[in-house]
Amino acid sequence: MRNIPDEVVRVENVSKEFILHHNRVDSLKRRFVGLFKQRWRPRHEHFHALSDVSFSVRQGEAIGLLGRNGSGKSTLLQIIAGILKPTSGRVTTHGRVAPLIELGVGFHPELTGEENIFLNASLYGLRNRDVRKRFDDIVDFSELAHFIDTPVKNYSSGMYMRLAFSIAVHLEPDVLLADEILAVGDAAFQNKCHDKIDSLRRNGMSIVLVSHNEQQVRDFCNSFVRLENGRVVESGTFKTRAVHSR
Repeated sequence: MRNIPDEVVRVENVSKEFILHHNRVDSLKRRFVGLFKQRWRPRHEHFHALSDVSFSVRQGEAIGLLGRNGSGKSTLLQIIAGILKPTSGRVTTHGRVAPLIELGVGFHPELTGEENIFLNASLYGLRNRDVRKRFDDIVDFSELAHFIDTPVKNYSSGMYMRLAFSIAVHLEPDVLLADEILAVGDAAFQNKCHDKIDSLRRNGMSIVLVSHNEQQVRDFCNSFVRLENGRVVESGTFKTRAVHSR
């Protein structure tokens, strides 16, 4: 791992507000009806996805973001990844951050698997010569050698995730952001993914894992933050947790 501070992620008083548009007027008929029926009139709603969230992640730590659907977990992860900006508050990260958040992010559907390896790696700031050194390992780990010359638009969702996961972990990230993606492929491939994560963690990689499955978080994480309606309602550590155990 690179020479980075002990604290690799700091989330300080982060809030995120979205403006939801209801009853958009997209025709003259709707506009006319809205003159007489209030429920058809356009209106805006301020939705607070996150409210004053704070926590930090230290080097080598794995923290789980728990909560029901709609609790703000994925929004928070996207803010940490830099995909979304907070309405207020601040997020500070150190080192190389690898987000495994949405299927196909960082991939071009018309390009082959090989071409997308170089494209995806460039988003992490790696040069082509550095990617070439890792290329065979990425392909071998993904188990997609027979399809690496195929445009990824023909890949299944499982193949997408195998390739994305393999690229991320072989680029030696300092922080891995994972949103419900650790169930990649069959049981044997999942075990291989778990072993790779454990190896990287022993070398100092940190993980922020989003999940609604508390047992999965217990299996992978040292600590947790539980969100409810965008607010932190509980946080703490697990008594026995170092690396993944099966």
